[in-house]
Amino acid sequence: MHLHHSHDVPEGRSYGPGGSRSPRPDGRRRALRIGLGGPVGTGKTATVAALCRALRDELSIAVVTNDIYTREDAEFLLRQAVLPAERIRAVETGACPHTAIRDDISANLEAVEDLEDQLGPLDVILIESGGDNLTATFSKGLVDAQIFVIDVAGGDDIPRKGGPGVTTSDLLVINKTDLAPHVGADLEAMARDAKAQRGDLPVAFTALKTEGGVTPVSDWLRERLAAWTSAPA
Repeated sequence: MHLHHSHDVPEGRSYGPGGSRSPRPDGRRRALRIGLGGPVGTGKTATVAALCRALRDELSIAVVTNDIYTREDAEFLLRQAVLPAERIRAVETGACPHTAIRDDISANLEAVEDLEDQLGPLDVILIESGGDNLTATFSKGLVDAQIFVIDVAGGDDIPRKGGPGVTTSDLLVINKTDLAPHVGADLEAMARDAKAQRGDLPVAFTALKTEGGVTPVSDWLRERLAAWTSAPA
């Protein structure tokens, strides 16, 4: 185990851009860690796959997936060949998904640090939560920014219902917009409700089965990485 980073965040310390970069023991800046959470079936794994395809030629990326008792999400990414196999790790949480991303993050930290030890300098590590509810959030000791994924098929009232995932995530992704006409979802209402809940925090609408459908998310990630790498270590 290589648990160099405590998940106990000192009061007042920021782990986002401008805050502590927690450099590795060898002095190198560690990778930017992006968490992806959201309910079951909203498209978290598909978003991870699309981001890998969009960014793998320009960035050094690795992925950690979380499932309760299986390696299903990791195996999906492997079948899709979105990254070489050695860049994908699976964590079997054995408990509610939020436990491994918020309460006891040791297994995820070990997977993250092993990837960096074995692969050398990485730009980004994507950490996908198992499917959870609207309260799912990541520990600030595990990730530097969080994406929360919902979809139009879950109901266009989801942004209005709020919850920490919707209201506080660094990026809210409203996925499967191509299904809106078929499920009677009002995208303009979802945008208004998301704005009311989130203020100035960004919202991205995606349709991953369309060409360039993940572009709003990949553009956001590039901006986060630029801020991460330009700030002092």
